[in-house]
Amino acid sequence: MRVVILTVCVAFSIACTASKPVLVKKETTKPVSAPVKVFTTKTLSKNQTSIEYIELFKGIAVEEMIKSGIPASITLAQGLLESASGNSILAVEANNHFGIKCNVGWTGQTILHDDDASGECFRVYESAEQSYRDHTEFLKRARYASLFLLPRNDYKGWAHGLKQAGYATNPKYADLLIDLIERYELNQYDRAESTAIAQVKREEKVLAEISSEEPAKRLEVPEKSALAMKIYEVKSGDTLYSISRRFNLSVDDVKILNSLHGNELKLGQLLLVSK
Repeated sequence: MRVVILTVCVAFSIACTASKPVLVKKETTKPVSAPVKVFTTKTLSKNQTSIEYIELFKGIAVEEMIKSGIPASITLAQGLLESASGNSILAVEANNHFGIKCNVGWTGQTILHDDDASGECFRVYESAEQSYRDHTEFLKRARYASLFLLPRNDYKGWAHGLKQAGYATNPKYADLLIDLIERYELNQYDRAESTAIAQVKREEKVLAEISSEEPAKRLEVPEKSALAMKIYEVKSGDTLYSISRRFNLSVDDVKILNSLHGNELKLGQLLLVSK
């Protein structure tokens, strides 16, 4: 499975050099309606940041944690990394935030996209929320069963377990997830269910009040500084060369660290910038 690499390069979403993906109908006995771009009920802004992504999806990550036991921090970190903070081709074109491929038994819409091989089949969802729920079901497979024996707050155990179980091919996948969780303090959402739910509701209430009182004013959330020589979020105007110079690496170093096959980068993409 292809890992997408981002800022706090925080499933990272690896830059895709492939041509625009093609939506195709999955062969099934049931008629499948044509997909519509970005069905999500969440409002995704163009070139959104990691902070904005977390604000949008922390609620459903907590809900899925309560239902399944999968740490919300792990779900959010994977979403950040695999979807490039919601900016990847798969996230935009297919609402697929976790890089989940079609696999046997999938009867929904599909999209063809170059990943580990050319023209691989990925799932298409009607909304980002559906992608989050399917991520929970996907991890209920036997290969991930041992992870559910871990404590809910053991995000490091989950990160390493996902890599060992083969969720992603990037050898640094676990480290990337852990870096994202610690940079954005995502483990705060792994607290006791009542505490986590109360916190999300309080924050959403504050956001709603600010929105109603000052609809034209955007809530400014200060983004934490990047961890030195850890992960970097691609900004406008960045190139592999400029990033390599900034962190005293070669272009080849950056590409190898992040399993990049081409030179294309995306805004919001998380890149590992330390050896």
